[in-house]
Amino acid sequence: QVQLVESGGGLVQAGGSLRLSCAASGATFRDYAMAWFRQAPGKEREFVAAISGSGGRIFHADAVKGRFTISRGNARNTVHLQMSSLKPEDTAVYYCALDLRRYLSDSYYKQAEYDCWGQGTQVTVSS
Repeated sequence: QVQLVESGGGLVQAGGSLRLSCAASGATFRDYAMAWFRQAPGKEREFVAAISGSGGRIFHADAVKGRFTISRGNARNTVHLQMSSLKPEDTAVYYCALDLRRYLSDSYYKQAEYDCWGQGTQVTVSS
């Protein structure tokens, strides 16, 4: 049973930075593809960033490109999301997701591609 736990959310002023982390337990055989999604109040969950198991393939949504960076941690199946130049529209619950494959599919931006999800961590950006 794979479980994902996110951490690092909080309240920050516009222009500030936060670093989210996600750790997977029960997934120790290999490095799997992982991703971040977010859901703002009243909106659908949307793709933020994804990274392959090797870390060699990375994608960011246009809305966060140049401001957010996804990376793999040193421990197996950990992933970080460094968020800079935060805007009020970045306010959302951020979810970590894991795909039980090492590679990223061409549909990496679709929720259905991911097998496991965390509970989410709230990020609030004040203006």
